[in-house]
Amino acid sequence: MAKQHHISKSNLRETQWVDQPAGDLADGDVRLRLDAFALTANNVTYAAFGGAPMHYWNFFPTSSDAQGRVPVWGFATIAESKADGVSEGQRVYGYFPISEELIVSPTRVSERGFMDGAAHRQGLAPIYNTYAFTSTDPAYLEGAEPEQMLFRPLYLTGWMICDFLMQAEPRPDAALISSASSKTAIAAAHSLQRQGVRTVGITSPRNVEFVKKSGLYDEVLTYDEVSSYRASGAVAYVDFVGRPELTKAVHVACGDSLAHSMIIGATDWETDRMPTADLPGPTPTLFFVPDYAANRSKQLPPGELDARTGKDLVAFYPVSRSFVTPKMVEGTDAITQAWLETVEANVPADQGLVCKF
Repeated sequence: MAKQHHISKSNLRETQWVDQPAGDLADGDVRLRLDAFALTANNVTYAAFGGAPMHYWNFFPTSSDAQGRVPVWGFATIAESKADGVSEGQRVYGYFPISEELIVSPTRVSERGFMDGAAHRQGLAPIYNTYAFTSTDPAYLEGAEPEQMLFRPLYLTGWMICDFLMQAEPRPDAALISSASSKTAIAAAHSLQRQGVRTVGITSPRNVEFVKKSGLYDEVLTYDEVSSYRASGAVAYVDFVGRPELTKAVHVACGDSLAHSMIIGATDWETDRMPTADLPGPTPTLFFVPDYAANRSKQLPPGELDARTGKDLVAFYPVSRSFVTPKMVEGTDAITQAWLETVEANVPADQGLVCKF
């Protein structure tokens, strides 16, 4: 039997552990045993946007339409293999449910890794169906696995946000970033600051000091202070909160200076995400990283996008240690509690939860 963590799609606080028979492998399949995974606000976003058009619930379906398995990023060991080119004992980095094990059907197997060819995952974003062998992964850094689980997918999101804005017209002089203490926001701020963009973090009063100490924001505002912001030059709003009244406050404060309004996530997952009517400035647009990454990859020489992101990732892992400390969580009860703390946004900003069974 293997344990699976199921979550109510209508109430993310309702969870249960389900014992699932391990089952035999079919020819061509591989059994992955999850070693460890990270829990961040990003996983809450996966659940909040689990239905159409993102379809995050579709990656790891359950027998009940009312329940889902939230995706996480982590490392696994190949416990059993009936697939050519994939050997027992190899380790992979990739996308998993919160479950002790996962059966996949490798396709496009290479020295770098493979894709899951399971029927239910076809048509979903390829970036989430890819598993990388740690032995050949350019973004893998031995001794920094906790940082990779916590930041790798989030850093890639932040990197892509920055890359998009650097190609945009007009190129922003400043970026307002909501939920500035969240790890994806930190990653975006790191990339934008390196490109010379003035970063303005928007956060709650309790996280002001953390956001300031990170050194990644040139200015820090609380949510109540947004209306007093005075824009200079072209401004981009990068929204990780998903709160319509905050979006309106940013749009009004920036006025004609607001050039881009990007919706990335919903750390405030219970809010009404319907857009505010008669919003001044550009229409807020959902930024879906897999689509952007796929298109950007086609614009660059083969392998160039992976090379760029891999290089920046490896450089970022040590930097992240200065403001986030991994906290290890072990066992099903502790994992449940960690999920609830993440849902309630009660995890201290300077901690990163890394879970194992």
